[in-house]
Amino acid sequence: MYAYNHLNPSECEFVPVAQAEELPNGERIFVEIDDLSIVVFNIAGQYFAIGNVCSHDDGPIGEGDLEQYSVACPRHGARFDIRTGKVLSLPAFVDIPSYPVRVVDGQIEVGIPVEN
Repeated sequence: MYAYNHLNPSECEFVPVAQAEELPNGERIFVEIDDLSIVVFNIAGQYFAIGNVCSHDDGPIGEGDLEQYSVACPRHGARFDIRTGKVLSLPAFVDIPSYPVRVVDGQIEVGIPVEN
């Protein structure tokens, strides 16, 4: 899998997903963009988006416990950094996608890579 945060945001199409006031600090929302399942987190006013799938067994990572900037898969406990999608603990060993996020006029937007 590829960590999308390494892409230049100018190479992404930004898709509106929610108003910033709809996502309070410490909360998350689940969105579908095309065929991508994504979870967006608000941590102290910073927004992060990752693929909502654990690379260990394809489970829904977004439902897991959040601790600082990591989320634990509710199935087997693999942890991922929500800022980068990087795997932090076994049983997963493959990173998950992360997506650039921006706020424009109070609207949270997630960057999806433009396919060439």
